[in-house]
Amino acid sequence: MNYILFDSASRIDLLPFTHTRSIADIRCGIYTMRDRWERLLAETTGTLTEDYLQPIYNENPTGDSVYINAAIFGTKAITKAIQTLLPGQALYKAGMVLAARAANYSKGYQYFDEFTSTLEAVVFEGHVSALCNVWDIFSFNDRAISDDFLLITEGRISASVPDGVTVSGKNKLFIEEGAKLYPGCIINAATGPVYIAATAEVMEGAMLRGPISLGEHSVVKMGAKLYGATTIGPGCKVGGEINNVVFFANSNKAHDGYLGNAVIGEWCNLGADTNCSNLKNNYDVVKVWHEASKTEVATGLIFCGLIMGDHSKCGINTMFNTGTVVGVACNIYGGGFPEKHISSFSWGGSDGFIYHRLDKAIETANRMMGRRNKILSEAEVRVLQYIFENFKK
Repeated sequence: MNYILFDSASRIDLLPFTHTRSIADIRCGIYTMRDRWERLLAETTGTLTEDYLQPIYNENPTGDSVYINAAIFGTKAITKAIQTLLPGQALYKAGMVLAARAANYSKGYQYFDEFTSTLEAVVFEGHVSALCNVWDIFSFNDRAISDDFLLITEGRISASVPDGVTVSGKNKLFIEEGAKLYPGCIINAATGPVYIAATAEVMEGAMLRGPISLGEHSVVKMGAKLYGATTIGPGCKVGGEINNVVFFANSNKAHDGYLGNAVIGEWCNLGADTNCSNLKNNYDVVKVWHEASKTEVATGLIFCGLIMGDHSKCGINTMFNTGTVVGVACNIYGGGFPEKHISSFSWGGSDGFIYHRLDKAIETANRMMGRRNKILSEAEVRVLQYIFENFKK
C-alpha cells in the first residue's frame, strides 16, 4: 500500500508557508504534519501538490494508493479508518475529504477534488482537526504538542535530569539522550509537556514553561524566557522572550526582543531587539492579509503576531505591527513600523520597499544555508524563481 499526502484547497489560506512547501511539511506541535502521519502509519509518504512544487518531492509510487489530506492532524482513530478503506472509497467528515483509496491516479493536484467526488463516500464519525488558516498553526500548537508528546514518548523512559536543572512536573518532561541542559535552567512541565530532542541545547538561566518542544540541534540561549505553547524546530536558535510561537526549522531569533502568537518559517533571521506586537491597543480582533484574495481577513483572535515566510530576514531593532504577514525572501530594516503586509522579495522598511533581486536573494539563502552545510537544490531555486515571477506585490 502506498500513502500519499495531498494538498487540500486550504493551501491558499496557508500562504506564505505553502509558497515553498506542501501542507504536509508545515510544523505544528513536535512534528510536521507528514512526520505525524508517517509515525502513525509506520510508512514513508509521497506528496501531491501544485505543479511548480512537485519537483521538490520524489516521484509518487504507482499502484494501489491511499491519498491522505495533508491538512488533517493524524490520530490513531483516523489512521484506523483510513486503513479500512476499500478501493474506490473516500473518507469524509462534514464535507471534507480526509482520505481516498485508488489505483494509478495520474492527473495533477488541480484535478484531485474532481476525482474524489466520483468515489463512494464513507463518513468518519470521530473528531477531526485540520489546518485551515495560518493562525491555526500557533493556535493549535498547544493541543498538538500534548498529542505528539504522547506519541513520541509512548513506552519510553526519559533521560535523567542533569544536576543543577530545576524541574516542576517531572512526569511531563522528556529528555532524549544527547540533549544538553546546563545548570541554572528552569523547566516547568506542570503547565504542559516539555519535549527536548537529542542534540538540543538549553543554556544557563533559560526558563521554559510548557508546553514546549525543542527540536534536534536547536539552541535556547542564556536567560531566554519561553512560554508555551511554543515549538522550536530543528536547527533553530532562540533568545529573549517568546510566547506561543512555532519556528519551523533553521531559523534564528537569537537575541533579546519579544515575539508572541507567531509563526516563523525556515531559514529566517530576526535581528537583535526585534519586537513584534501581538495585541492591538484597543483589544480589537486582529486582521491579517490574505494573499489569495488580496484583502484583510479577521482572525477571530485578540492575540496574533508575526507571520514570516521562508528565507526572510529583518535587521536590528525592527518593530512589527500586530498581525504582520511577511512573504518569502524579504529583507526588512530601518526605523518605525513597516506595513502590515510585506510581499515576497521585498527589500526595505517603513520608508518604502523595492524588489529584492532574485539572484541576490538566492545568494543570501545559500550563504545562510551554507553555515549548516546545506544549499538550495535546483528544484528549490526554480520554486523561488516561480514565486518571484508570480507572487510579487
